[in-house]
Amino acid sequence: MAGTDEQAVAAADEALYVLTAVLLTPAQFPSVLGDDYPEACAALGLAPCADGYGLVLGQDGDGARWTVAIDDVSLVAVAIASWDCGMEYELSPDENTVVAALPGWPLAVAVAAPGVPAPHDPVPDEADGPALAPPDTGSWGPAQRRLGADEIALQWAVWREQIGDGYSASSDTRPEAAESPATEDADGGPKSGHRGVRRVLAEARAYVDSPPPLGRVRSSFAPGDARTLRADGPGWSIVARTDDIAFVLLDEEPGEVLPVGRGPELPGLLEALDKLAVRPL
Repeated sequence: MAGTDEQAVAAADEALYVLTAVLLTPAQFPSVLGDDYPEACAALGLAPCADGYGLVLGQDGDGARWTVAIDDVSLVAVAIASWDCGMEYELSPDENTVVAALPGWPLAVAVAAPGVPAPHDPVPDEADGPALAPPDTGSWGPAQRRLGADEIALQWAVWREQIGDGYSASSDTRPEAAESPATEDADGGPKSGHRGVRRVLAEARAYVDSPPPLGRVRSSFAPGDARTLRADGPGWSIVARTDDIAFVLLDEEPGEVLPVGRGPELPGLLEALDKLAVRPL
């Protein structure tokens, strides 16, 4: 994230003090906003254009929260990469790149611009519609389920270590010591006792024959020749490594992370999903 340096851009006839920025593209979007790219765009009232957007979050001179959507995606990508490396980068989009200036923030931002009033929503007269607000993650539901999947993808090694070698990529069988409602039996299918996981894998397989909305399946970098695979659907999320196991999260299973062992079928499913997944440029 960016620091709190006073970085101003022209937006909606006022200076915007930039606090942070995120990408909203088919391959990279705040998954808390939706299961796919069109759904995330709809949450902001934006058309799901092929190239996507950069979202710049900041405050105006009165402290009001604003989200500015721009079509210069590469500019925002460079800014984010610089900030992630601890480098300073003054994000100053040209006003000709501004697609929309939206009141409020769609994501939680923990910092504030110095020298201006505390963050607050713009007064109704200054906004064309209701202010954006972060999805409710106070209780388990779709938004929190997707955030959980984000965390697993980010901390894969930590989660994988908790499972142990019983689910190793070389093992097609489930050792009794690792028995779990969401493990795979020797035939590669989810253990029959967990209908939710069986349903999720069936719906994921259906994506191969009938591609889902853009962004439902995304592929990103992983160590070696593997890829980190993320798939979402109505009420579920999958996080997997193409050379390893998968984790399933369900709206109907609050707070549960359900591992799915390799088996003989999972590798083929992950390979097929990776082929249809969108990837960061």
